[in-house]
Amino acid sequence: MTVDVRTFGCRLNIAESEVIKREAQAAGITDAVVFNTCAVTAEAVKQARQSIRRTRREKPDTTIIVTGCAAQADSAPFAAMPEVNRVLGNEEKLSAAAWRGEERVAVGDIMASTHIKAHGVDHIDGHTRAFVQVQNGCDHRCTFCIIPFGRGNSRSLSIDDVVAQARRLTVNGYREIVLTGVDITSYRDGDLKLGALVKRLLRAVPEIARLRLSSIDSVEADADLLDALANEPRLMPHLHLSLQAGDDMILKRMKRRHSRAEAIAFCNEVRRLRPDVVFGADIIAGFPTETEAMFQRSLDLVDDCGLTQLHVFPFSPRPGTPASRMPQLDRAVIKERAQRLRDRGEAALRGHLDAQVGATHRVLTERGGIARTEQFTPVRLNSPLAPGLFLDLTMASHDGRQLLAA
Repeated sequence: MTVDVRTFGCRLNIAESEVIKREAQAAGITDAVVFNTCAVTAEAVKQARQSIRRTRREKPDTTIIVTGCAAQADSAPFAAMPEVNRVLGNEEKLSAAAWRGEERVAVGDIMASTHIKAHGVDHIDGHTRAFVQVQNGCDHRCTFCIIPFGRGNSRSLSIDDVVAQARRLTVNGYREIVLTGVDITSYRDGDLKLGALVKRLLRAVPEIARLRLSSIDSVEADADLLDALANEPRLMPHLHLSLQAGDDMILKRMKRRHSRAEAIAFCNEVRRLRPDVVFGADIIAGFPTETEAMFQRSLDLVDDCGLTQLHVFPFSPRPGTPASRMPQLDRAVIKERAQRLRDRGEAALRGHLDAQVGATHRVLTERGGIARTEQFTPVRLNSPLAPGLFLDLTMASHDGRQLLAA
């Protein structure tokens, strides 16, 4: 073993893990396990710490290096762990010079970062689709979120750099590209926004068979992006929305920039432009001060927006955020509301799957006998096939979680 990177969290971390592996190996690092951590919830940090301890027990002689958002936002607890040899910040993890250094804790001021370097990733290990970073950081300060302190302020790659990276990946056989970042709807290249990037990318790289977007903030979706959704069939009809709540007062206390009505209106407009679109969403259960009536509006948002895939987050206070100082709900209440949200999401998914039975979809095969429709719905194949194949399959049934091919 040379460098084994354990990735936690988002697609951006997955893309960056490829750079970590390359830069660490180029610096001569050997027999090392690197933990590329996530800070979005307290549970994510807890899981990273547990994995670090388990790895030290299993590999007592290996070098353990911790990086990622949790290490950037609060390096001291990781530096204090006897199992950890080094801690690197989010900028340092992508720097060959930092990997060649010997400083035990190398975590710089992420807020001083003003640009992104195009790292030229050639492949994404273990993945059928390739993740292309277009943006990093966030200029917004949602009261529950620690991520800006792990990622810094918003900054974007140039369109030319994004195109060059997508070309490199398609040459290496990737047919599906996912644009990723921390807040990709804040993308800017001069006056050009995300929609202009999407249109230019599809024109410049015809080898891209499918283009997807990672999580977006609906309030920042620009006219070009809506036009692309309506008129670019290679831009997939699946959007994951950062909604977080369905009650206007809770949205205000979260310091979100959209209202309940605006979220519903956005989904209705996109569905008018692209009738086959499906929506996923992030929703937090049990935000401080949330009453039962407020929570009910989040439950109702599943139907009102026509959501089919939910990422439910039981609220967990992150030290240093305004929400951690607000009146907290009982953990049992938070847990119960999160389960009700998950139940509503599972019912919505079953409704979506019911509607697909008997339909024929073009799917892209993945590892493990799974494929994905254009709407990102998983399909269980009758037998495992090589990843990266496009097939037209009729859906015979479903098991409540995925479609089953005929």
